[in-house]
Amino acid sequence: MKKSFNDLINQNVPVLIDFYADWCGPCKNMAPVIKQLKAELKDSISIIKINVDTNQALAAKYQVQGVPTFMVFRQGKQIWRQSGMQSVSQLKQAISSK
Repeated sequence: MKKSFNDLINQNVPVLIDFYADWCGPCKNMAPVIKQLKAELKDSISIIKINVDTNQALAAKYQVQGVPTFMVFRQGKQIWRQSGMQSVSQLKQAISSK
């Protein structure tokens, strides 16, 4: 069963959404950063990658103009958003803030 986006962002752990595109160089460069973040935070975070080309309605709803764009949701509420390359420490700070 496929979960809705609302189901995905309403988890008990913070949810990092990674809006990306297959043709985006910086998105590809973020892959090892996201992998390291998941390795460090393990189950204390959920990371969801969303391809803007195949999910245009969702990208439009959240006004994603450029990729990569990252958002952190906590219990369904967006608590942080940033476009462009991010470091592991920047993402960890965003996840632990608020």
